[in-house]
Amino acid sequence: MSTAEDELAPPRQAPFIVDPYPTLARIRANGPVSILHSDEGLPMWVVARYRDVRAVLADPRFGQDVRRAQDLADDRVAGVPLGSDMVHMLNSDPPDHTRLRRLIHGFFTARRVAAMRPLVERVTTTLLDGIADRDTVDLVADFAFPLPMLVICELIGFPAEDRAAYRSWSTAILTHGDDPEAFGRALRELTDHIAVVLERRRTDPRDDLLTVLLVARDQGQLTDDEIVGMVFLLLIGGHETTVNLLGTATLALLRNPDQHAWLRQNRAALPMAVDEFLRYESPVSMATLRFTTEPVDVDGVEIPAGELVLVSLGGANRDPDRFPEADRLVLDRGDAGHLAFGHGVHRCLGAFLGKLEGEVALDALLSRFPGLTLAGTEADLRWRNTIMLRGLESLPVATHG
Repeated sequence: MSTAEDELAPPRQAPFIVDPYPTLARIRANGPVSILHSDEGLPMWVVARYRDVRAVLADPRFGQDVRRAQDLADDRVAGVPLGSDMVHMLNSDPPDHTRLRRLIHGFFTARRVAAMRPLVERVTTTLLDGIADRDTVDLVADFAFPLPMLVICELIGFPAEDRAAYRSWSTAILTHGDDPEAFGRALRELTDHIAVVLERRRTDPRDDLLTVLLVARDQGQLTDDEIVGMVFLLLIGGHETTVNLLGTATLALLRNPDQHAWLRQNRAALPMAVDEFLRYESPVSMATLRFTTEPVDVDGVEIPAGELVLVSLGGANRDPDRFPEADRLVLDRGDAGHLAFGHGVHRCLGAFLGKLEGEVALDALLSRFPGLTLAGTEADLRWRNTIMLRGLESLPVATHG
């Protein structure tokens, strides 16, 4: 018999969502490739070993055109949406992918990102000032989310005051399997919002990425739909990785007090530590869906043409054949070979920015709150309900433990 307390408690999360690594270890042990089925019965091939994941990510025979992937899915099981059909870099193949990426690459070079450090530091300081006098905070809602969202809004030229709506839309879109109606509604609302902001910028050009995209459109390098898709990707992708990185990195420190103490004493090692956090809990756990354009041999196993393929970044980054003691957080590991940002032509364009945000934010957090502790129990923590991302919905912490 359930009690009133049971009825008020949040539903239990699937074991894989809470801790995917035992399952990923079994998939790696099963062979180079495994076949899994979605709840609807849609078959997908899964690659989770480091060397195989790296090879697949660099192999042009694995396509990413979401429209072609959806056709393949529909041929097998009708009515299983794979996501938005909006055209952007993550769901297109060369030459379209090459053209789209080239247009904005200059905004994300190491030099351009390094020049953004004062902005990231200023936003970080402002956010921490806002929570300095509070005994407990939700580190995700109060810090990890607004930091990258404010930065990416500044870069794109989007109104930051709408960031709560962006987060809501992003969550609904990235967890589309949970609520297809919410997914469709969020996609429409975000698309409409982007169109409104674009129309404003046409009459008010500024020194931002949005203006650059509009100029490119006027020069015939982009279509209106591609601009919307580009902004959609940057707005969502530009904050999701860092939100998850900051939440899981902080939790990892709280779970590993020896590593927490080491990092407080070795701040200069933060760039190396951030790489380890990215490896240990890959913010994007599963790469965007791929499909074979022809038969492909993966370490002795042939995947036929026209098959949907999942590429597990989280599984690759916990592969003990590549990383000794892969399930242990080792902040002085000194191995930046993780695949958290992908690999090949689709490697995350915002990698430099994500790492900068992580370094600045964690450094400031260690300085402001050296005695940070978890407020509540780990059993109460809620993880993002999607296999694509590895992140916390919230992280209640006591700031002066």
